[in-house]
Amino acid sequence: MPHKHHSGRAFASDNWAGVHPEVLSAMAAANAGHVPSYGADPYTREAIERIRAELGEDAEVFLVFSGTAANVLCLQSMVRSHQAVICAETAHVYTSECGAAEKQIGCKLLTAPAPHGKITVAGVREHLRYIGNEHHAQPRAVSITQATEYGTVYTPHEIREIADFAHENSLLLHMDGARIFNAAVHLDVPLRAITSDAGIDALSFGGTKNGLMTGEAVIFFDQQLAQDFEFRRMQGMQLASKMRFLGAQFIALFTNALWRRSALHANRMAQLLATELAGIPGVKLTQRVQANEIFAILPAEIVPSLQERWPFHIWNDSTSEARLITSFDTEEADVTDFASKVREAIGAGEKQWI
Repeated sequence: MPHKHHSGRAFASDNWAGVHPEVLSAMAAANAGHVPSYGADPYTREAIERIRAELGEDAEVFLVFSGTAANVLCLQSMVRSHQAVICAETAHVYTSECGAAEKQIGCKLLTAPAPHGKITVAGVREHLRYIGNEHHAQPRAVSITQATEYGTVYTPHEIREIADFAHENSLLLHMDGARIFNAAVHLDVPLRAITSDAGIDALSFGGTKNGLMTGEAVIFFDQQLAQDFEFRRMQGMQLASKMRFLGAQFIALFTNALWRRSALHANRMAQLLATELAGIPGVKLTQRVQANEIFAILPAEIVPSLQERWPFHIWNDSTSEARLITSFDTEEADVTDFASKVREAIGAGEKQWI
């Protein structure tokens, strides 16, 4: 059921948050005069240079509009229609992109168990038994999400382990980095430590969830994957005519460490919310809180009243497991107010039951 209009802050998603003021200022500053279109502008060039400085000078960088498009275009460069992508059973590309990869590529998605969002080498290995059998879609790529759909984070070692196994078996490794900044600040490592240095071949580099308006990028560390990509992006309807405004957003993200400041704040608010909720009888956290997502089982009868004031999503209806997400603009008062409402609602329910 769609949420009613809500003018305040919510815990539904970091997509619900607005655009960071520093990003809006950068876009306004870029809105002066005429510059060449379709990426031949100085803003796009600088954005690409900034991204390469963070991820590796050999990275091939292409700006796009949406995260789903970044995922599909990345994977389209990695697999053919008779091939398959191995991903977590909870992967966004599998559960929440309306079959975009299957439709646009014609490939098959094969899921691996991921009780805490993370797949393992063992899970990937299970899908390799039919390699060479013409009756089965052939695994060609592995896709992992950082931070995962459960808010957990792959360490550089875990990524490298999957990358090495993939490469040993002629597979490519893709990362859906929709919340990559939250993962990096949790680990306190440079972005390249969990991307190029860890063996990733292609990356969906997400900015929207960390305060951008419409800013994502497709990044290839395997140079061969970038061949003809400019045509694939155009055919995929993701070539921005006024690309300077995408470029300006990424420039802002990498100015004065805005990406780090925003992600660090969101993560801190998630830790605070987790601490508050963990102290409430009747509430149970179901996942380790590492990035900016909290998963908690709430009494089902209190959920509707809470959602009236604080919109959030129920991840699992059968267990009343809620997903709560903090953003760059979440305030401590939001967290403490929400937690107090949970306490009040549970207390009122207990009195009613007595």
